[in-house]
Amino acid sequence: MLTTAPRDPAALPRLLISVLALLLLWPGLSLSELDLAVLVDGDNTRAMGNFLAGFWPPAHDGEFLTLLGRATLETLAIATAGMSLALLIAIPAALLASRALSLSAVHRGGRPAWWANLARWPVRGLLIFLRSVPEIVWALLFVRTVGLGPTAGVLAIAITYAGMLGKVYAEIFESVDARPTRALLGAGSSRLSAFAYGVLPNAAGEMLSYTVYRWECAIRASVVMGFVGAGGLGQQIDLSLRMFAGGEVASMLLTFLLLVLLADQFSRLLRARLT
Repeated sequence: MLTTAPRDPAALPRLLISVLALLLLWPGLSLSELDLAVLVDGDNTRAMGNFLAGFWPPAHDGEFLTLLGRATLETLAIATAGMSLALLIAIPAALLASRALSLSAVHRGGRPAWWANLARWPVRGLLIFLRSVPEIVWALLFVRTVGLGPTAGVLAIAITYAGMLGKVYAEIFESVDARPTRALLGAGSSRLSAFAYGVLPNAAGEMLSYTVYRWECAIRASVVMGFVGAGGLGQQIDLSLRMFAGGEVASMLLTFLLLVLLADQFSRLLRARLT
């Protein structure tokens, strides 16, 4: 004998939540003035087709390839130098912002005293400020200060990524097993030794994984910042777009695609070997 399936008691709440989500989404779509119909409009479709047709074939003459190679190396250099400066700021800031090395927490069950938490807020506020301003805004400011070129891109990446890395490093330090660190601090060890032997061995893998991921992001960010004059591939793409040189833009986009692919494979290799 066939039996009827039991009624899902959560069906009505799910339906109401779905309707509520659609009601909340509709004003957002209206405010963004999203109009997908323009994509299939006849004039716009022809204009888009003509624009994309100009990208073929990709430029491949010797002089341009030399310029492309120099811009690619510059992009890698901007990302790597920016990340190196960011690490110099982020690691000390993370140690100051983290509760992992708190002396007042050793004999209080891992809970720092109120004044110790209060003392960390200036550093946390600084990290919030550094990462809350997008790197392209920093790049625009530095281009006006130090002029066009890679220096502006390096400084923009260093400041923004120092805020991101400092926040995440501090959270990683607090998330690892605190018992070895507390034992070392309770036995009279210095904070530096407690960090080296208690925190770092457990946090190194996660720190490495996030740092490599941020280096990939820095490569992409350095290309975007090139559009405001911070050097690298982005600046060359901007110049080629202004000259309607679609073939050059296509070659640089293919190079950028290859660069991101290689960075992804390099990060996979590092994670596999070092974590």
